[in-house]
Amino acid sequence: MTQRRALAAIHLAAVLFGLTGIFGELIQTGAMLITAGRASFAVLALFISVRSQGRRLRQGMGRRDLGILLSAAVMLAIHWATFFVAVKVGGVAIATLGFASFPAFITLCEWGVLRERVTLSEWIILTLVTFGLLLVTPSFDFRDQSTIGLAWAVASGFTFAMFTIINRRAAKHLSAQQVAWWENLFVALMCWPFALPLLGQPSLLDWFWIALLGVFCTALSHYLLVSALTVLNARSAGIVIALEPVYAIAFAALLFAQYPSARALLGGAIMIGAITWAGLRPPRPKPSD
Repeated sequence: MTQRRALAAIHLAAVLFGLTGIFGELIQTGAMLITAGRASFAVLALFISVRSQGRRLRQGMGRRDLGILLSAAVMLAIHWATFFVAVKVGGVAIATLGFASFPAFITLCEWGVLRERVTLSEWIILTLVTFGLLLVTPSFDFRDQSTIGLAWAVASGFTFAMFTIINRRAAKHLSAQQVAWWENLFVALMCWPFALPLLGQPSLLDWFWIALLGVFCTALSHYLLVSALTVLNARSAGIVIALEPVYAIAFAALLFAQYPSARALLGGAIMIGAITWAGLRPPRPKPSD
């Protein structure tokens, strides 16, 4: 994949991620069942895709690969579950703006854990994202539902950052569809024991939304993300994916008449502005590990 195609793939993934919060609002059941259901539909879609190409899902995989994929899946399961809780508690706008903090976590983790060099402009971006997040915070009182929702969203952003960093290693010699299939399989296996008591809740329409969420916003978006990570580093990918709130807030305003407060919009504008500025800079090549 060329760098131009990788950027196109990551932008399409951002649009699909933006729809995730919309489905979370539409589906009338608990976060754990949504997570288990979307992962299961994604597993089915990816299995059909891989097998139709005549490839095996274990091709080129060793025990170490399974360990990395399992670690990434743990982060992915927590990310999805906390994000859907954030949507249910705080609404689509708060959930997606809180999630948009994850590039800051990527920068901190790659600097503090992986010891990668972080440029001055990236530190400025991190500072602006943090300041914007403070403005997005409805209040600093955890009796406020919106504040609780934002806390869940920030937790979702942190675990997505960890997932993105781990996937850099998983994507090295395995196909994107392989990585996505195994990670979604592990997520489904981890979540179904907790989701089974909720099976009676969703309507037929809810299952339809979960299927769309699994096929398009999970299987396809996951494939696009992992493909892009074979070319882009985690920060470059994260900067584009963090544009998700733009799409999510627009969809939520159009479909549900959910509008963030003026202060949240200002904070979101600062965050998105910093992210967009970073995205306009020439992307750095992905470092070799």
